[in-house]
Amino acid sequence: EARVQAEKVAAEAAKAVAEAEKKVAATKQAAEAATKAATDAQAAVQKTQQSINDLKAKIAAGEKEVGQFDEQLAAATQEIQNAGKSAEESRGKWIEQSRAAEALLKEAGAWVSFSDEIAPIFHDRCLACHNARIAKGRYNMENFASIMKGGESGSVVDAGDTDSLLCILIDDGSMPKEADPLTPDQISIIKRWIQLGANLDAGVDVAAPLLQIMPERPQPAPPEVYPAPIPITAVAFSPDGTLLASSGYHEVLLWSVETGEIVRRISNLAERTYAISFHPDGTRLAVASGTPGRIGEVKLFQVADGALLASLATVEDAMFDVAFSPDGQRLAAGGADRAIRIFDLTSLAETLLIEDHADWVLSIDWSPDGSMLVSGSRDKTCKLFDANSGDSKGTFNGHGEVVAAAAFLADGKQVVSGGRDKQLRVWKVDDTKEVRKTGGFGDEITHLTLLPSDHVLVASADKNGRIVNAADGKTLKTLSGHQDWLYSSAAHPASGVCATGSYDGEIRLWKLDDATLIRQWIAKP
Repeated sequence: EARVQAEKVAAEAAKAVAEAEKKVAATKQAAEAATKAATDAQAAVQKTQQSINDLKAKIAAGEKEVGQFDEQLAAATQEIQNAGKSAEESRGKWIEQSRAAEALLKEAGAWVSFSDEIAPIFHDRCLACHNARIAKGRYNMENFASIMKGGESGSVVDAGDTDSLLCILIDDGSMPKEADPLTPDQISIIKRWIQLGANLDAGVDVAAPLLQIMPERPQPAPPEVYPAPIPITAVAFSPDGTLLASSGYHEVLLWSVETGEIVRRISNLAERTYAISFHPDGTRLAVASGTPGRIGEVKLFQVADGALLASLATVEDAMFDVAFSPDGQRLAAGGADRAIRIFDLTSLAETLLIEDHADWVLSIDWSPDGSMLVSGSRDKTCKLFDANSGDSKGTFNGHGEVVAAAAFLADGKQVVSGGRDKQLRVWKVDDTKEVRKTGGFGDEITHLTLLPSDHVLVASADKNGRIVNAADGKTLKTLSGHQDWLYSSAAHPASGVCATGSYDGEIRLWKLDDATLIRQWIAKP
């Protein structure tokens, strides 16, 4: 029995040993597996780290290459700029030397200036029948290149040949057709120009319109005393509110707001002044003017003495609006040539030309931050443009009639516009969707002036001015009393005063708070 018990104990011990050995083996196997996993993991970590290091090395090498490329690009750019500057300097010297030679030839009777002597004759006597729109004989004389190109019969001007077709036509009176013939002096100088080679002055663009290369002509002096009133097509307050500028005949008149007396007359302007804008600092005045069908101009004047500072643009038809940018660094203008022009006021150069409208540009305004422009046109649209690139940002087609005026509201997110459809419309800048429209105007809207709190002074051909809340379209006040169409309006909110001008030559000053009349006068010297 003891033996049996001992064998049983031994068997259990052997079983326990076997199980222990089994567990040891399993533990060893697990340890080996764990060791292998750790080794594999370590290898993976090392491999990943190596990949990271390799990638960092590649990035560093790439950055070095990019840096080297940037340096090379910067050097190449500088070389191009230097070459361009050198070429510009060389061209400038060439032009200077060529013009000196032309002057010597002129003294010797061996040079006729196309710009100074021939272009004015062609512009005044030939262009009416030979332009891009009306090219009789398919002969366009808008610029030197088209003149030399010829018409449907071939060459019209043959350099050196005084038997050129043009010489024959002006000799026998066939040109200009149905008009007085050229004078003997005009015929003689044209023939001499052709005989000497039909040359263009050095530095003059062959594609430049004749009007732009001709010597600037001073405009006729205004009459000392007007025989009759003329329509007040433009009014503007000086930034300090002491002066009111108004359109005159070949001039702008500056009036004292306090007394209604003339302070200054600024002349050398085309027949009709369509827009006046004071620079934010009050020292300069921009004017858009025109003699319809003949010339349009944008000019910059000194307010203090009326001195002409710059002739910024000269075109074939009227210029209708001008506006300084909010920071006073640029000037925008629009006119009958369908274009919007931007001028830099430091260099006085045209820096941007936008030709997107299909008809006259009647109105132009800057967004409050100066980044965008809105325009109103005879093509029945308002358009938005990037003021730096000229890119189109949207078109508002809601009016369906001529748009006489368009302006940004104070937040720059909405535009208010009006025109021949007798509706004041507010629309969004981001999608050009109409927010609201307001009627109740007895005739077309001719001008808009922005007031604080998104109120708008609306001038109308129904002889009334109205102050309208753009937020809800409600008329807050009516300025009544004019006997003819209102053409223009302006305001100086800090002084609490606004002005309206009418077709019969009358200017009226009003209080903004209660629309009471302050003063009225016929604006003629």
